Amino acid sequence: MAPELQTADDLRGQPLPVRARPTAPGAGTARPVRRGAPAVRLWQGLLRQARPKQWAKNVLVVAAPGAAGVLTHRSELGLTALAFVAFCLTASGVYYLNDARDIESDRLHPKKRHRPMAAGVVPLRLGIAVGLGLLAAGGGVATLVGARFVLVLVAYVVITTAYTLWLKHVAVVDMAVVAAGFVVRAVAGGVATGVPLSEWFVIVASFGSLFMVAGKRHGEHLHIGAARGDVRSTLSVYSDTYLRYVWMIASGVTITAYCLWAFERSNTHSASVWYQLSIVPFTLALLRYALLLDSGEGSAPEDLVLHDRTMQVLGVLWMAVFAGGVYLGR
Repeated sequence: MAPELQTADDLRGQPLPVRARPTAPGAGTARPVRRGAPAVRLWQGLLRQARPKQWAKNVLVVAAPGAAGVLTHRSELGLTALAFVAFCLTASGVYYLNDARDIESDRLHPKKRHRPMAAGVVPLRLGIAVGLGLLAAGGGVATLVGARFVLVLVAYVVITTAYTLWLKHVAVVDMAVVAAGFVVRAVAGGVATGVPLSEWFVIVASFGSLFMVAGKRHGEHLHIGAARGDVRSTLSVYSDTYLRYVWMIASGVTITAYCLWAFERSNTHSASVWYQLSIVPFTLALLRYALLLDSGEGSAPEDLVLHDRTMQVLGVLWMAVFAGGVYLGR
């Protein structure tokens, strides 16, 4: 059957044929891809996968030697710096291995799916290799600090590994284990520098960490929504009211223990008023943090600390007042 003839009306609105124009040799061919571009993206992914923002948590290593006032001594300052580096390397190694194991569930998370391994920027095998290398590097730095510090770092790795393999699926215990990771950091600073730890200091670190973790779970509970159980099994067990109950208890114990610690130190130092005054910015900082948690912003604690100006001002004010007690009360 012969094709129908097209009239002038049929051809209206149709593009006119364009004659091929002569091109210079090599024109129109695909542009060569820069060999360095994929490598840059990979290295950026490797750096992001190490989560450098999370290194702010390792500042807890400075807490015990800072409270004891020994950071003005060169040897203690050097040991504290080495302890900080060891924890940064080890924690990043743990993040790599943890994300390698949780890569499928992370892809269901609204934020974690953008992590380099979950997004496919960093290959799984390479991520595992880099994670093991970071753990080895962290252990090597830890040996420069001392044998007791190595044991503390090993305890941190054991706790985080147990959490990844099993304990993160056990309700309540998962929050306690995450909080224990922060407490180990605080204890590590004292072990690295030989500073004795007050029982009140340990209680403040323990319940302060639990307060933060409960807020983190609350933020995840709100942000993930109905799929929360697929991302983190314990989130299907926790209710909004229960998580609020946990952070209320944890914050109350934290403030009480800090007051007792501050008054204990004021009895042994001449500049007692500084420790007592430090209770005010410390309490206000916790109340400010609780306000942010109440608005559902606790899923990323490091973002709250790094981006909330009021929290930063209260933190600097607390450190200044507490430092007055440490260095003016000698």
